[in-house]
Amino acid sequence: MQEINGPEQPTIWRDHRAIALMMAASLTVMTAATISPALPGLERQFASSETNAFLTRLLVPAPSLAVVLVAPLCGAIADRSGRRRMLLFGLSLFILAGSAGLILPTLPLILISRLCLGVALAMIMTAQSALMADYFSGKALHAVSSGQISARNFGGFVFIILAGLLALGGPRWPFTVYALPVLALPFFWRVISDPPAARNDQSVPSDSSSPRSHQAVRLLAIGQMGLTMLFFVMPTQLPFFLADTGHTSPAMTGAALGVLMLAGGAAALVYPRVQTALGNAGNWACGFGLMAVGFAILIGGHGVSMVFIGSAAIGAGYALAAPGFVALSLAVTVPEERGKTGALLTGSVFLGQFLSPFMSNPAIAMFGWHASGFSLAITLAIIAVICAVLSRSSSH
Repeated sequence: MQEINGPEQPTIWRDHRAIALMMAASLTVMTAATISPALPGLERQFASSETNAFLTRLLVPAPSLAVVLVAPLCGAIADRSGRRRMLLFGLSLFILAGSAGLILPTLPLILISRLCLGVALAMIMTAQSALMADYFSGKALHAVSSGQISARNFGGFVFIILAGLLALGGPRWPFTVYALPVLALPFFWRVISDPPAARNDQSVPSDSSSPRSHQAVRLLAIGQMGLTMLFFVMPTQLPFFLADTGHTSPAMTGAALGVLMLAGGAAALVYPRVQTALGNAGNWACGFGLMAVGFAILIGGHGVSMVFIGSAAIGAGYALAAPGFVALSLAVTVPEERGKTGALLTGSVFLGQFLSPFMSNPAIAMFGWHASGFSLAITLAIIAVICAVLSRSSSH
């Protein structure tokens, strides 16, 4: 394993394996973001009916639901049969299932292809999560984890713009974006390999297979799911909040989400330094605190500038908070169980995305935008204070 202990050590940006794993992580955003600009055109392309309208709206969440359902099986297979085979097969299926929407004639068939896309994504994310811990440990593991967050944000920004431009040519053209990973397949084939069995891996605590370590992994996965639920309020509710406050242009929503992703991508790049300087609890205090400030500005501010500032703070805060859950979970997992941990982490993210609207929609309907938004900000601030207290107590 590679561990970065100082400036004299090679960085993850020079390690082809790390680059490949970050590229694989960016596909998470491609799954949902690429299809979004095509939805209105697809709805018009098929006969107007309640069934078709419902099926069209299912196209976005369908892969996430498939990931949650099949991730545990993927984890077991990855531990038994190796990660490389699963990653390469998942990439191939991702390309075929994703781009199939370009030619499939009916909405039910497109929906089935979206479910297959979710299966592919579960395989990719489970395998690449396990490979992170197979290849890296210590500070390098934290660096790769934050690099993946950065790749998702910058990749998502590019994919959304590209899909939007392609959608101008027709509702089917955005599906061609899913074929782009075929260009990277030879690279993955060359640099990804299953490491030899590491029965005496010194980077993993000797009690990592104990019930206590399993409980720690489960708690971290729950924490990651909660963070995802809170963060996913942005892509699911921001368009409606902006419309409610008089910003009805889709371009405004796109610009705000673009700022969110760019700020997150930049913040993830400085995560290793923040985590080294403040520790895990201190870093979480900064991340959750930034998200609290961002939601408070977004809800309480006036004018376009406050929307962008709030979105940037939320994106940056999430990018600081998220990597630690992954790195710490994998760090306490023995090699033969990393597939299961990768599957648990993958499922927790997509379950959080799936559940987020079920949390936010009733709250907004019952209490309104401002009360719900400030309650969310207060919740995040309380979590940040708890993390700050834990950080301070651990330093004494």
